Amino acid sequence: MLAIETSCDETAAAVVASGPRLLSNVIRSQDELHAPFGGVVPEIAARAHLQTLVPVIERALESAGTRWEQVDGVAVTRGPGLVGCLLVGVNVAQAIAWARKLPVVGVSHLAAHVFAALLEEPELRPPVLGLVVSGGHSDLVRWQEDGSIAVIGRTRDDAAGEAFDKGARILGLPFPGGPAIDRLATAGDPRAVAFPRPRAPGLDFSFSGVKTALLYEVRKRAALSEQERADLAASYQEAIVDALLQRVEAALFPSPVGEGGSGWGPSPTLVIGGGVARNRRLREAAQQRFGSQARLVIPAPELCTDNAAMIGAAGLIEWDRRGPDPAPFDADPGLGFA
Repeated sequence: MLAIETSCDETAAAVVASGPRLLSNVIRSQDELHAPFGGVVPEIAARAHLQTLVPVIERALESAGTRWEQVDGVAVTRGPGLVGCLLVGVNVAQAIAWARKLPVVGVSHLAAHVFAALLEEPELRPPVLGLVVSGGHSDLVRWQEDGSIAVIGRTRDDAAGEAFDKGARILGLPFPGGPAIDRLATAGDPRAVAFPRPRAPGLDFSFSGVKTALLYEVRKRAALSEQERADLAASYQEAIVDALLQRVEAALFPSPVGEGGSGWGPSPTLVIGGGVARNRRLREAAQQRFGSQARLVIPAPELCTDNAAMIGAAGLIEWDRRGPDPAPFDADPGLGFA
């Protein structure tokens, strides 16, 4: 299966075989294009996809050693994302499918972050608790026995990725902010500043408060030394990571547990995906907290950021569950996990 991803600022294509088994995964980053603006500019992103998608697809096929005649279907991100960017991928995918008389399936970018785990552990089966953390989303989900994904907790305001990006701007760090905080935090003390742990009702998240706390902490200091900046980055990162994992723990091990148990079976499985799952402290803390209590799967960093490999994995799952989509279909920038 050929897979295409153009939801935001990464142009990506992959070839995925049944299993799923990854044959190639090509990603063209746009970070340099957007860095001068401190964030993604939708028009620039869409134009870059138009210029680079076909060469990226050709490279993915070449890297996989796959001829066009061997491609038996096309999967593409249908949403969510920036509408102009999504339209590039959706239209190219359907054009390829029409020209070569192939079936095409449009998939959710969010669901794909959960299904990316299958590329490393193909035997995974539901029920699975998923934490999807990216620039625009912080969601707790349940991959259910019927193959669908149900949201059981979500952010009430900023997502974790947004909190990292906005925190980086407050600290005067470059775009993209998440990796910048991750790097700087390695030289800091995560206990230097006691930032509040964001709380929201039930299993929901809220990160606007900790972002405001960082802003006030910076404003009350006349100037920041490099060590103070590193300490703030480490403490801020720790607060975000702790808040995420508190909700994961509440979902996996509800207290008190009812007579039916936690609902995850005798050996719960936790998948963490999305761009923020590249964060070294999140990966380390999740292993420390859940490594002995649950089956923890965090895909390799290159499978956490936007990529087409996860779209291929999701395409195979959705193909088996509901079959290909009748073309033509539109991009859906507000698409959820369905």
